[in-house]
Amino acid sequence: MLRLTDLSLPLHHAPEDLPAAICRRLRIGPRELVKYVVARRANDARDKNAIKLIYSIDVNVKDERAVLARFRKDRSVQPTPNTAYKFITTAPPAGTKRPVVVGAGPCGLFVGLILAQMGFRPIILDRGKVVRERTKDTWDLWRRSVLHPESNVQFGEGGAGTFSDGKLYSRIKDPRHLDRKVLTEFVKAGAPPEILTEAHPHIGTFRLVTMVESLRETIEGLGGEYRWQHKVDGLDIVTDGAGQRRVQGVHLAGGDTIEADRVVMAVGHSARDTFAMLLAAGVHVEAKPFSIGVRIEHPQSWIDKARFGADAGNPILGAAEYHISHHCKNGRTVYSFCMCPGGTVVAATSEEGRVATNGMSQYSRNERNANSGFVVAIDPARDYPGDPLAGIAFQRHWESLAFVAGGSNYRAPAQRVGDFLKGRPSTELGSVVPSYRPGVTPTDLAACLPDFAVEAMREAIPVFGRQIAGYDHPDVVMTGVETRTSSPVRFTRGEDFQSLNTAGLFPAGEGAGYAGGILSAAVDGIKVAEAVARSLMP
Repeated sequence: MLRLTDLSLPLHHAPEDLPAAICRRLRIGPRELVKYVVARRANDARDKNAIKLIYSIDVNVKDERAVLARFRKDRSVQPTPNTAYKFITTAPPAGTKRPVVVGAGPCGLFVGLILAQMGFRPIILDRGKVVRERTKDTWDLWRRSVLHPESNVQFGEGGAGTFSDGKLYSRIKDPRHLDRKVLTEFVKAGAPPEILTEAHPHIGTFRLVTMVESLRETIEGLGGEYRWQHKVDGLDIVTDGAGQRRVQGVHLAGGDTIEADRVVMAVGHSARDTFAMLLAAGVHVEAKPFSIGVRIEHPQSWIDKARFGADAGNPILGAAEYHISHHCKNGRTVYSFCMCPGGTVVAATSEEGRVATNGMSQYSRNERNANSGFVVAIDPARDYPGDPLAGIAFQRHWESLAFVAGGSNYRAPAQRVGDFLKGRPSTELGSVVPSYRPGVTPTDLAACLPDFAVEAMREAIPVFGRQIAGYDHPDVVMTGVETRTSSPVRFTRGEDFQSLNTAGLFPAGEGAGYAGGILSAAVDGIKVAEAVARSLMP
């Protein structure tokens, strides 16, 4: 089978145009084409008046050798890559202790899944609850301003990615096609098959809920074990005569201890107390860059029209997205983050007395507004130097100010773009209705953002308005604050994926500083599971 890439056709092409284009590209007759399957489809909307669909096609032809010889210097015609996942082992050594996985988000989920599929029967611990109970607790904050500190957007089965747009693409380079393994397992768990072919697949919150339940059942069916509301508050670490530190188990908040010589920490980017515990235990950690800003909302119809012109609303294109950035005069970079077409802004705090925002979409992406993070990149050396956990203190400071600015009741501070640009508080909102629940309070966002961020954002908004019509409309709503763009720490690890100074401890995923989203976290989980297996094999 051959993989034909970068095959371009007009958006409104007829079905029969695709096989005809394949034959023209390969310079073969229609009878020489045995069959074809779409491997990937993307759109090119750089010219919104002539939008194109870009295909990668897997093709069977009668004389594959002749076609390959004809295109031997053309990288767009190659043998179809083998994307099948290959396990390191399916038989753990006798006497192997069960590995412990801390965290049931996308990373921990795939650590557990791969270990279970290899026969290691992992124990998966999570401080939160199963996804259905966790969803009820999360809605308590959104509907009644009642926060459950151990069961919310950040903590519980599925992790922070459960309440998101469910994006399943990233910028990671993956020569082993581990991302394909992730997508295939998601489809088995109930995700729509289109995620295997769309260039920018997504799932949405409701489907993610049922998928993580299905994956849990798979892991349990293979001998894995989940333990909910099991918060790890300490590690049992021993030091041998040569000064080598090695983990021997985990301590739970309830007083119990679980013996384990392989512990995966996949705790997510908001497990601040766990970060402090690991630092106190002597685990090597360093501060890491992240970003701060707000969620910005526009009517989705504006974004569709700006991106797709007369083809706005075409079901093949779906709801339009954008990715924009600007390097400012003060040396800061402002960019869009985690764009959620046809979605809502959600309360994402996990600590009392603080407000943090995030974005979420359903699979349909049919809510009124588009939202995205509108954030400014920050750096430890410049903005929070001197302490590996200083980024956490930085986040907490601005989240606390946002809580006060919103009314000290988990309502979020919000401001019209027109008022923000003029440096005056908003006293009322305009035509763009904010989606954040439990509600917003019109105010001055400059009171809960660093001065350098306010300066950079005010410079960037008109620039983005020239790129996307309506982006800088005076009634556009900004809701603060967005602080959980990524982990503020990195638990450094070696080539064997173990902590630099603690053998048997495997920092993993977004919380450890090695991923940024559902797909990259899941891929990192696969790599860590493989590393655990290697460390146990003769």
